[in-house]
Amino acid sequence: MDQTSTTSQSNNRSLIVFGACLTQFTTIGLLFSYGLFFKTFEAEFGWSRTLLSSCTSIAFLVMGILAIYGGRLADRYGPRIVLGVTGALGGLGYVLMAQISEPWHLVAIFGLFIGVGMSSHDVVTLSTIARWFEKRRGTMTGVVKVGTAAGQFAVPLIAAFLMISYGWRTALVIMGSAGIVLLLIAASVMKNPPLSKTVSNEPIKATGGGFKEARRTRVFWMLCAIQFLFFPTLTTVPLHIAVYGMDLGMTAVIAATLLSTLAASSVIGRVSLGILNDKIGGRNAYIMCLIPVIASLIALIFITNTSWLYIVVVVYGFGHGGLFTVVSPTIAEYFGLKALGGLFGIVIFFGTIGGAAGPIFAGYIFDTTGSYFIAFATLTVLASLALVTAIMLPAPKPVEG
Repeated sequence: MDQTSTTSQSNNRSLIVFGACLTQFTTIGLLFSYGLFFKTFEAEFGWSRTLLSSCTSIAFLVMGILAIYGGRLADRYGPRIVLGVTGALGGLGYVLMAQISEPWHLVAIFGLFIGVGMSSHDVVTLSTIARWFEKRRGTMTGVVKVGTAAGQFAVPLIAAFLMISYGWRTALVIMGSAGIVLLLIAASVMKNPPLSKTVSNEPIKATGGGFKEARRTRVFWMLCAIQFLFFPTLTTVPLHIAVYGMDLGMTAVIAATLLSTLAASSVIGRVSLGILNDKIGGRNAYIMCLIPVIASLIALIFITNTSWLYIVVVVYGFGHGGLFTVVSPTIAEYFGLKALGGLFGIVIFFGTIGGAAGPIFAGYIFDTTGSYFIAFATLTVLASLALVTAIMLPAPKPVEG
């Protein structure tokens, strides 16, 4: 490969990482900020946490269904169009949320806009990263997922500031408008690599079996089961942790720092587990993520002190971040790249079935008991079953083209 070609490929890789990071930063940062509006919606509209949580559950369910198709569309046509359309719709959802006055407004917005916006942020960006960095896909997935953590850290703080300065409706208009711009910029630089060339001496080829062959294997369904079991925690804790802190006496601004602390801790998990995934394999990386998640869930069952809450959030954040990093590289490790987008989409779908139920369940438990005790205990059991299933995963066989 000549110097000009090498430089061009290096620039392409940098743009791909930038676009993927910006997509993750914006999509998940906006979603994390939604929990800060719970107290406002409760006070202004009298809406329950079951309703408010159900909206995110609807979004996750829509995300899971559309991720299957988004992944396959990206496999066939590339990531740019898919990310551009879904990103614009997702940002528009937050702009429209500023106009809500009835419960069905919120449900419709999360189902038709925000859920669609979330449907491609993982499956398309991470399958694209896997194609560009075949030998370092775990490491680079971790790098991209730092963008998610940065969004989780920064956007809730920005949202809290905007709410205090301009009111919640104007805050949502500003956040949604900025989201549209950022997501369109991110989509514009995303593309698949040329299959006939190499990227920094890393061969880029569609290895592995097809979509139908992979779906017939026991390992694939084990990966789906693991995702189903741990994903309720990943959707429930970030959504409810801020309002849980407010229940313990925190202000909205201070509670936002819980989300920022979670995000900062998750950076370590995303990067370290991404690097380790390349060295120790997906099975062991899953185990290293699930153990701190389970430990922190057990602690949340009993905690009442806000100072200890920060410690628990740090432990949880490490495993939380790692679990968002290891899935795509593990699927590629077992099944190769040929049908990675479609397979990743199905695994995400199973995760969102569980993930959709988690926030509704937690909200309902709080509304009926005044406590999150049963919710956190249930999440602990599910995450423990995910750990057992991960331990039972076989060693992957070499993937052939």
